[in-house]
Amino acid sequence: MSTISWEQFEQVDLRVGTIIRAEEFPEANKPAYKLLIDFGKEIGIKKSSAQITDLYSTTELIDKQVVGVVNFPPKQIGPFISECLITGFHRDDGSVVLAVPDKNIPNGSKLS
Repeated sequence: MSTISWEQFEQVDLRVGTIIRAEEFPEANKPAYKLLIDFGKEIGIKKSSAQITDLYSTTELIDKQVVGVVNFPPKQIGPFISECLITGFHRDDGSVVLAVPDKNIPNGSKLS
């Protein structure tokens, strides 16, 4: 594993957002959902494709707060443009557990 400088880490803009819509993404190569996440007034609402179908249903994702990288360039995924990366951790079986705040905080709050 290589190390990074504090300045490099500061370039990654990690924010808290609330999922306001989640739907199936049948056109994706790997099972995924299309998410709409509210990152607050400064960032706004962003779209993301997330491969989290193993552990989460679309209905349980609504109103869930997540941590996302909001300063990646948009990425074309099939017919969908993903505007942010929702963070999570891979388990041994390959499923992804979302990285989430353990208490409710305002959308747009920055990781510090």
